[in-house]
Parts: sequence; C-alpha cells; structure tokens
Amino acid sequence: MRYLAIDYGDKRSGLAVCDAGETIVTPLKVLQTDGALLKHIIKVIEDEAAEAVVVGLPLNMDGTEGGQAAKVRDFVSQLSAKTGLKVFLHDERLTSFEAEDILGPAQMSWRKRKKILDAVAAAVILKSFISSSSD
Repeated sequence: MRYLAIDYGDKRSGLAVCDAGETIVTPLKVLQTDGALLKHIIKVIEDEAAEAVVVGLPLNMDGTEGGQAAKVRDFVSQLSAKTGLKVFLHDERLTSFEAEDILGPAQMSWRKRKKILDAVAAAVILKSFISSSSD
C-alpha cells in the first residue's frame, strides 16, 4: 500500500511517502502549518497516489497524551473527513532525535537542516509504522 506520512507540528509539518511495496520510504517535503495545510496535503495525496495516511502521535515518554496529541487528533479528524482515506496514528516518540542522527553526518547549515528535518522525521515515523505492521 502506498502511504503518506505526516510529522505534524505547530510551525512546520514534514511529509514522506513509500512505494506500493512498502520497501522504500522517502522524505518528501516540509509544509508550513497554516490555514492552507489541509489543501496542500490533499494535493500531495493526489499527486503521490497515496492510499492511506500515517500521522505521528506525540506521546509523552510515559505513554500519556498531552496538549500536542490533542492538536494532532483534531488535525487527523479533519484530514480523514476531507479525504475519506484511512488515517493511522503512530507513536512518534524520539523520531526527531532519530532524524537528527540520520542527518548528523551531512555537511549542511542549520538552516538547510531545519528545512528537511521534519520530512526526515516523517520518513522515520513511516518506516516504524511499516515495520510494526509487518510484525
């Protein structure tokens, strides 16, 4: 199945996709989290022929949900209603740290790194989701 993954944030949201065989996960882009975010994501879903969506759920380290998780759940509700696609929530704890590790050796400025970090985090979320789904 072809998934679109979203690392939803207050300022920026990262996107990643996988191939239909769920073997290759690719960071796609970072969008500004603003009033047009849903419209832009719907366009990406169409362009990438995504069949389902995975959204990172920010849990506290003890597994509880905080304020950001409530924002993500609200976003997921809107996305599901607008697209009619199945939207999965997946634990995103420590994905930003893992994305930083992935980008660690890359020789780039913080400004460039910041522009792609959320998309790499979305790819980490999607890889984890696919891995947990195949168990």
